[in-house]
Amino acid sequence: MNAVAAESKTEISTDGYGDYDFIVVSNRLPVDRVADNGSEGGDKWRRSPGGLVTALAPVMAKADGAWVGWHGAPDETLEPFDHDNMHLRPVPLSASEVELYYEGFSNATLWPLYHDVIAPPEFHRTWWDSYRTVNRRFAEAAAEVAAEGATVWVQDYQLQLVPQMLRKARPDLKIGFFNHIPFPPLEIFAQLPWRRDIIAGLLGADLIGFQRPSDTANFLRCVRRFAGHSVRQQQVHITDDEGNSYVSRAEAFPISIDVDQITELAHREDIIERSKQIRRELGNPKVILLGVDRLDYTKGISHRLKAYGELLEDGRISVEDAALIQVASPSRERVEQYRLLREEVEGTVGRINGTYDTMSNTAIRYLHHSYPVEEMVALYLASDVMLVTALRDGMNLVAKEYVAARTENTGALVLSEFAGAADQLRQAVLVNPHDIDRLKDAIVSAIQMQPREAQRRMRLMRRQVLQNDVERWSQNFLNALRLEGEAQ
Repeated sequence: MNAVAAESKTEISTDGYGDYDFIVVSNRLPVDRVADNGSEGGDKWRRSPGGLVTALAPVMAKADGAWVGWHGAPDETLEPFDHDNMHLRPVPLSASEVELYYEGFSNATLWPLYHDVIAPPEFHRTWWDSYRTVNRRFAEAAAEVAAEGATVWVQDYQLQLVPQMLRKARPDLKIGFFNHIPFPPLEIFAQLPWRRDIIAGLLGADLIGFQRPSDTANFLRCVRRFAGHSVRQQQVHITDDEGNSYVSRAEAFPISIDVDQITELAHREDIIERSKQIRRELGNPKVILLGVDRLDYTKGISHRLKAYGELLEDGRISVEDAALIQVASPSRERVEQYRLLREEVEGTVGRINGTYDTMSNTAIRYLHHSYPVEEMVALYLASDVMLVTALRDGMNLVAKEYVAARTENTGALVLSEFAGAADQLRQAVLVNPHDIDRLKDAIVSAIQMQPREAQRRMRLMRRQVLQNDVERWSQNFLNALRLEGEAQ
């Protein structure tokens, strides 16, 4: 049934306080529905994979936490339920809202705009209206479950209006927001017709987190230009319509991975054996290169394939000695741009393989699938060179996973300077993926790197990743949010 009611376009309503001291608000709940063919009836759920859930689940258990998000099925209303020490508050979305708020404004307006307009963003008022309506519904759900003085942590670009809506309805709350994707420069953000609304929405948070210092600087520049607030030392001094004054702080908190999980899997005998099997299946080439991406135009897959094809054409590498594994997990396949990208990538792979394959060797093993983390770690162990050539990326956790998996300090990482991970993994072979000639040189440099130099670089990168895991990221943010709240 469609249980989505029409909300007021003014302030959200609240009826007192809820029961939970720590609330996470994200587009999706941290669980996936599992088909149940048994006789018990009722829905079955399992925890979703991913670092955010891993990082916050212990906090949930300790702090009497609740998670607010959509459960993944349109036109369906679910009652709140508990799972794995978490109280889950599903937010209903209609099929129309999935199309307008999620596929439309979130992923065809904000996503390309925030990723340097690699693809042209679309600006539609109906999409914006739906985005505002859905954000209000998420804010209402969070306000309903939050205890007096609770901490609410809002996640990502789909929910940028929620902080201000929550502040107006529940000024007692400590509100944090984290933006997992880049924040664009002022000159690009200026294109957004609703730029002031987005800035005002974010400034409802006591603490706004970004992946990189450059993202923070971009945001504060936009605050000065479009909101006119005073900004001093990353603090925005705000006086609201009722004359109440408060401070909103913006700061970089680079996200990381579940290091323990990756390193534990990298030591498992069955996964080590699987990595050896992968090499055998490819004909035991001298070097295996690996790309792992969601099939998205921001990931630079086409640039990577162009560079690799030219290296084969130039004779700088040979199909007998080198093989590239490209994992491209499915993404937004109903969207025309993504369908065209898939056709382009698969056409390029086909041309390169058709030209250079032999009966015994394949130039590129292309895999349009999603894989469990166990298989991903086996691929990391099997590969000598990891290629991360994103044209723009908030962080890119695959780069950090590869580094964490290389427990013997072997292997090399070719990393785009436009990925947030480049700020922490400075010992990677850093590259501008738009420069195909330099990208080719970087790939060859990684292949030919002397073992001692490769070990030196990997040791330093592993130290950085191991010391800054996803749990430390969440602790750093929440500690800073607590201190920010105490200072006001």
